[in-house]
Amino acid sequence: MRRLRWRWSSWLVGVVVLGLVLWWTGSDPFVAGLRSLDAPVLALGAALAVPTTVACAWRWRLVAQGLGVGLPLGAAAASCYRAQFLNTVLPGGLLGDVHRGVRHGRTAGDTGRGLRAVGWERTAGQVVQAVIAVGVLVLLPSPVRSSVLGALAAGAVVAGIVVMLLGLRGFPAPAARVGRVLRALREDLRQGLLARATWPGIVIASTVAVAGHLATYVVAVRAAGVTASTATLLPLALLVLVAAGLPTNIAGWGPREGVAAWSFAAAGLGAHQGVATAVAYGAIVTVANLPGAVVLVVGTARRGGVRPPAAASLGLGLAEERRAHG
Repeated sequence: MRRLRWRWSSWLVGVVVLGLVLWWTGSDPFVAGLRSLDAPVLALGAALAVPTTVACAWRWRLVAQGLGVGLPLGAAAASCYRAQFLNTVLPGGLLGDVHRGVRHGRTAGDTGRGLRAVGWERTAGQVVQAVIAVGVLVLLPSPVRSSVLGALAAGAVVAGIVVMLLGLRGFPAPAARVGRVLRALREDLRQGLLARATWPGIVIASTVAVAGHLATYVVAVRAAGVTASTATLLPLALLVLVAAGLPTNIAGWGPREGVAAWSFAAAGLGAHQGVATAVAYGAIVTVANLPGAVVLVVGTARRGGVRPPAAASLGLGLAEERRAHG
């Protein structure tokens, strides 16, 4: 019951933010964002999604291997596409990742480790993205720097301290249940994130993923007709991406549009342009994740005993997905 209340309250935040954006800007920017898209823009977004998704899959595979529940890269990429699609059509922005964690955990014989691998993988990506955002805000002048740099830096420092403390062998843990939890977290960090064979790949994969998201956002910016320089847009785009990762959205909508409206207005580009860009970005991402719907349908058909169409044409490792996940 408590978990259900938290879920509804988090979704309510997204609804409230989206309502405030509509009250502030009206519906015109939403319509303009959708009208700015055409087939070449959507195709470019889909192309950028391929290396971005593979990078996320590689990061997940590294973390899962460290926790002892490894999986093939092809299966990981197919599962990531499916999870991304579900995240863009279901509230919260996390249900798709919960789904892939549960499915992989059951396949590997340890649902807990499967879920933790996905949780750590997402956390690692968010930490790297926050660090990159802080670095960009430090290096590039931006009118939003003073408002967000302190909060981002503090969050990154706190996260780094927690990771280092939990990674220490001699870190004192309280007794009983809290102690067991902390010891499990420490072991997960040491084996799944901080191992010498793991963390460099996680950093590289996360950086590639952030670059892919940034490139997609720049495509949306240009499609929406914003002509500001890339140096001006990068800090704004990173802020929007950080907000988009918050689990308080409705199928991706809410905080993304709110932060885009505020940051673009602060940069003198106009809240309307920010919302139009965020809407265009959301539509591009939704179309780019449609292969995940195919993965979902194929998996459902197989579980239902229906022979699916050939999956090789997807080029996403569906054969490995079927072998790994049944």
